[in-house]
Amino acid sequence: MESIDKLNKVLLFVKESFVGKDEIIDLLGISLIANENAFLLGPPGTAKSAIIRLLSACLENGNNFEYLLTRFTEPNEIFGPFDIRKLKEGELVTNTEGMMPEASMVFLDEIFNANSAILNSLLMALNEKIFRRGKETKKLPALMFVGASNMLPEDEALGALLDRFLIRLRCDYVDTDRLEEVLLAGWNLANRDAKEKPSITPQEIIALQERRKQVDLSPIRKQYVDLIRNLRNTGIKISDRRAVKIQNIIAASALISNRTEAILSDLWVLKYIWDTEEQIEILAGVIDTIIEKDTALNPHPQAFFNKMPNAEELMKEVELLAKKWNSGDLSFEDQNVVKDKLRYIQNRCNWIKNNEHKQHIQTEIESLWQKMLQTI
Repeated sequence: MESIDKLNKVLLFVKESFVGKDEIIDLLGISLIANENAFLLGPPGTAKSAIIRLLSACLENGNNFEYLLTRFTEPNEIFGPFDIRKLKEGELVTNTEGMMPEASMVFLDEIFNANSAILNSLLMALNEKIFRRGKETKKLPALMFVGASNMLPEDEALGALLDRFLIRLRCDYVDTDRLEEVLLAGWNLANRDAKEKPSITPQEIIALQERRKQVDLSPIRKQYVDLIRNLRNTGIKISDRRAVKIQNIIAASALISNRTEAILSDLWVLKYIWDTEEQIEILAGVIDTIIEKDTALNPHPQAFFNKMPNAEELMKEVELLAKKWNSGDLSFEDQNVVKDKLRYIQNRCNWIKNNEHKQHIQTEIESLWQKMLQTI
């Protein structure tokens, strides 16, 4: 079976096992092909570790390393202890058996609990896929690192750790309307025969990573450059290094869709490069407006997946933005943030099915725009 088909079969299997997590699982597939790291933000009990565990279990002959970090976690717990036999001979050699340096998939929960003792080693592992300890230098076989936390870091040193994860995803509880589906899928997963699962080898993933490098990005490079400029102007910081690396996930979106060249809708992956939760809506609004113009065949299924908006929730958001604007205590940058959020809400209104609700919200939005124009 073609490697891309095998990976898609694995992703489908994981999606069937975890209701309401398609977006996260598809983006983990993108991360694998892109050879980039992913970060999950969300409370405990949202299946973060279970998803990674099942995905890793589908890697034939691959090893999984999973660890919950605390402030007291020591390097030995992650990278392995020194080899006692070698130590007696005066050599400092790490015994990495069963530890992170030998894993194909790595999941680090509560990653922002990382202390200074392991921070530098982690940064190098995440950024360069290299483990260095004293005179030891080892190339890591990790196909992907996944980090998770229930909050974003405030400390600058830990901000550097977040920067090593190109894709950022929110992982929330599934809507209560789908609770029965969640229970059934959980029951089936717990009682399923392990032999039933599809598989793909690390070598096949590596081959896909090489094929990704051959994807032609020239059809969308101009639009991509314009988009990066636009996002920088809205206050979303995208360094040149990140701009270069983002091309990997754009190419991965094309390849996993069985294409050899990128199309406009492959820019959907840029919705997941946020630094703060406030940027999630801004990115979605800007990027959805661009990719909805794409008429090319065979887009990635997630590119045009729009969650049906709740009219009542949108109205509350408009009222909140109006309250902020009317306070008269906003900096120029804060004013731009309010405007960007309002544009996003305005775009979301197009997906409201009830015309009466849609017209009511659009009237309130137009009224707020008029107030904004009067203060310019």
